[in-house]
Amino acid sequence: MAKKAMIEREKKRQKLVARYAVKRAELKEIANDESKPMEERFKARLKLAKLPRNSAPSRLHNRCQLTGRPHAYYRKLKVSRIMLRELASNGQAPGMVKSSW
Repeated sequence: MAKKAMIEREKKRQKLVARYAVKRAELKEIANDESKPMEERFKARLKLAKLPRNSAPSRLHNRCQLTGRPHAYYRKLKVSRIMLRELASNGQAPGMVKSSW
């Protein structure tokens, strides 16, 4: 189980990303538009830099929804390998059968 603080920090980041997504997209569009004057593009980049760091989507980290584990994460299932095996063993993951040899 991951530390509660790490899980809460990740939730906080997700909220910030959602809150600033539109503003960040608008500023990026202005900053990357070659037809705009250089000063306007530079101002857009400065405004972009003033946004909170945790509002950048690249700072998000995938975590297991059941345990909060950050490693060995299956994107489609949104769980870690350990929880996937446990769910399969309990018969809670449809279509999965425990394998042993």
